[in-house]
Amino acid sequence: MEPDKLSIRQLHQELIDKKISAAELAKFFLDKIKKEDSKIRSFITITEELALKQAKMADEIIAKGNEELPLVGGIPCAIKDNILIDGIRCTSASKILESYTAPYDATVVKKLKDQGAVILGKTNMDEFAMGSSTENSAFFVTRNPRDTSRVPGGSSGGSAAAVAADFCKFSLGSDTGGSIRQPASFCGVAGLKPTYGAVSRYGVMAFASSLDQIGPFAKNSEDCQVVFDAIKGRDPLDSTSLDTVESQEELNLKNLRIGVPKEYFVSGMDKDVEKTIKSAIEKYEKMGAKIVEVSLPHTEYALPCYYIIATAEASANLARYDGIKYGSSEVNNPEVKDLLGVYIKSREKYFGSEVKRRIMLGTYVLSSGYYDAYYKRAQKVRTLIKNDFEKALSQADILLTPVSPTLPFKIGEKMDDPLSMYLSDIYTISVNLAGVGALSLPAGWVDLPSGRLPVGMQLIAKPFEEKKMFQAAAAFEKIN
Repeated sequence: MEPDKLSIRQLHQELIDKKISAAELAKFFLDKIKKEDSKIRSFITITEELALKQAKMADEIIAKGNEELPLVGGIPCAIKDNILIDGIRCTSASKILESYTAPYDATVVKKLKDQGAVILGKTNMDEFAMGSSTENSAFFVTRNPRDTSRVPGGSSGGSAAAVAADFCKFSLGSDTGGSIRQPASFCGVAGLKPTYGAVSRYGVMAFASSLDQIGPFAKNSEDCQVVFDAIKGRDPLDSTSLDTVESQEELNLKNLRIGVPKEYFVSGMDKDVEKTIKSAIEKYEKMGAKIVEVSLPHTEYALPCYYIIATAEASANLARYDGIKYGSSEVNNPEVKDLLGVYIKSREKYFGSEVKRRIMLGTYVLSSGYYDAYYKRAQKVRTLIKNDFEKALSQADILLTPVSPTLPFKIGEKMDDPLSMYLSDIYTISVNLAGVGALSLPAGWVDLPSGRLPVGMQLIAKPFEEKKMFQAAAAFEKIN
């Protein structure tokens, strides 16, 4: 048996049948990480003691036999390093939080712990989730397991890489503008950005609070659904979260209308990406789905709209890291003369360049005289983008789009060109602005002289219709 090749449900059955223990499973993945992660560098912190303790608890539940083990019970997983685990270092891949220890569990972590999941460690990311390549980590660059000369995507690159490299069965990431879906696409795995409010954000270090959402990575859509079901739901500690009742109706591909936004197929898209996505659309058509062209006319404004709203919210959220309340401090620096000096020196020294860039952008658009011209106008455009999705999803059951306009790019290729890096998220940011859910899954592979690279496609549904996306994805995975 190869535990890293089995699905969550298959591993669950192996545990119940006592063909393998949770402790053996945890040790298998921990050993694999120790041997192989030096090439990928997906983990910032390994939580071996916690993992073995949780595995022992899962084995005790199985041994007693009088309590049902949840599907994620005993299953090894990883958590993005901006999501709190009580007593474990949580850095958000920033020097300013290098020695910060979480004082409580995020709600999603508490839910996983309560269901017996085994947490192997905390994964690398772009600092404070600001980036599209995991090159903005203050500690090290994570490499794509499909081609180690390329980026894994970002900001949840470590979580995607850990799943792609078979270091865990699933992982959690956060998605503010594509930070789950784009790395899922680049690493050839499945990744879900749930509907805003479907999963509690309590215990995630806030980047842009009206856009952030926690979601799972896994090898396939079925495993993603298992994890989503384990973490979703209302949380009294997050007033934006809520419970929903999903339709129990099974998806019929013969009646399925798949909308393809015409604005998403424009010049500038990599030809291999376009070919792979169009091939995926044809496969759905052969399965009986009806393909309809839809329009998202305000797509061209999504990027500037996003980088105004997201940076404005980041400017406010990151004000807490001042070297006094939170974060590494320059209070003992002899050059510091007063409290303002502590703030300035601490933030100057310990924030990375991308984080500083976004804080300054956000502070500018919120400043007197510019608020109405930028932030207020961006919020009005956001409403138009949301309306676009509502109209398109009244004409189709699901939208199908590319995830990224390019294949995974080389490490260092875009670091000197922030705008080029921002354009990596051109197909994903609209979803966060509209608050709908979207699932990234492999659409196909492109053969290059250096090897095979994955291309991800994005399925988008109405708010809280994640089940519909999972069903459409499963149908595709069966024939692909």
